[in-house]
Amino acid sequence: MKITVDSIISDHDPLIRTKSEPVSLPLSSEDRKLLEAMLTYVRDSQDDEKAEAENLQPAVGIAAIQVGVPKNMIAVVVPDPNNEEENIEFALVNPKIISESVQNSYLEHGEGCLSVKEEHQGYSYRHARIKVRAYDLLRDESIVISASGFLAICLQHEIDHLSGILYYDRIHKNDPFLSDPEAEVY
Repeated sequence: MKITVDSIISDHDPLIRTKSEPVSLPLSSEDRKLLEAMLTYVRDSQDDEKAEAENLQPAVGIAAIQVGVPKNMIAVVVPDPNNEEENIEFALVNPKIISESVQNSYLEHGEGCLSVKEEHQGYSYRHARIKVRAYDLLRDESIVISASGFLAICLQHEIDHLSGILYYDRIHKNDPFLSDPEAEVY
């Protein structure tokens, strides 16, 4: 299975607002192949040559619903803040946020999304720190991830997709750049 930009549904498709379903473990061959293809898309999209050659839009994460499959699966590949030569990667099944900080965080220049073509300016506030429980295909076990910073924002963005929530739903309607002086900015 190969995912390209053409495989990704837009926010104009009502399916993107569908609540995704839990996935049975152990993974079926079909679910495993889909999650592996999602991870490959994200990895390859970060390589400029591969992205251009294979029709990929740069991404740090993807949810199964974005390729029209309403299942609780996400893939995330973000730079390791402790080692710029490495990435932190997860291929998660049934991810669930089990704890979150009161303190917020946000991306200074706003979030983007493979399924959203139009620009939506404003701050999408997220929890600064979270813990996520999930089965991780890469480690072949159930794990708990303690995340902060950019990784926490990306995980929350992708987990939102599983409930049919898009990043711009989190932007304040009347004041898109509403300030939170306590928030961490990335």
